[in-house]
Amino acid sequence: MTSGSFVTSTLRHAALLLIATFALMPFAVMISTSIKPANEIFSDTVRWWPEKLALIENYSEAFSSAPLMLYLMNGVIVTLAIFFLQVLVALPAAYALAKLRFVGRRIAFGFVLFCLLIPYHAIAVPLFILLYFVGLLDSYSALVLPFTISVFGIFLMRQFFMGVPDDLVDAARMDGMSELSIVWRVMLPAAIPALTAFGVFSVVAHWNDYFWPLVAVSSESYFTPPLGVMAFRNAEAGNNFGPLMAAATIIVAPLLVVFLLAQRRFIEGIAFTGIK
Repeated sequence: MTSGSFVTSTLRHAALLLIATFALMPFAVMISTSIKPANEIFSDTVRWWPEKLALIENYSEAFSSAPLMLYLMNGVIVTLAIFFLQVLVALPAAYALAKLRFVGRRIAFGFVLFCLLIPYHAIAVPLFILLYFVGLLDSYSALVLPFTISVFGIFLMRQFFMGVPDDLVDAARMDGMSELSIVWRVMLPAAIPALTAFGVFSVVAHWNDYFWPLVAVSSESYFTPPLGVMAFRNAEAGNNFGPLMAAATIIVAPLLVVFLLAQRRFIEGIAFTGIK
């Protein structure tokens, strides 16, 4: 390795370390606060590790002061239901755009790209009115149905399917398989890395979503984790930030576990899913 490349590599790693430190700092503060007693949280002296550990007290109060398990269960139900329905729609649509030849295919794909530019906040009011008229507000359906079609999922899977050899699809057709059978029995197993990457994006986005649950539900029995944390703080915790940060840590932890378990597949999916 030359001196120039060594310096470049060192600077690159230093910049990445600085960015990582900046990104992880809020999580470090959250965890540190979650194990401190109240008098140390507002102390003038900054301590990452408290003089008196209040881990058990804060985490116990997080569960006793608010129905935290209910919020977590709602998050699991909503995110898994959304992901399942998104896959059910995205895979056949992506297969059609990637492997089938029909009139208007380019226009349909252009429409998918156009929809990527529209934030769902822009259509929140029409969605709210529609759900009101069909009587689905304040229910799991209100939290799940607006996200059934993921244009990002269709785009991502279409890009992956473009890299699957046409010979594989032709061989399946020669064996007498229908197009839907090809989607679920041939393309789905091949698309596991891309599907894992999309799953991480989908689960993280909807687990952390605060805006739409705030609009769609009003009963505490349907609160998702982010909405539950805010209700926990406003209704119960007040200025007692120890239990509040403990609740936030508990809610963030499942996402970290999911990402660590799916990390290798996630990287493969991003690497193999390029613009063909």
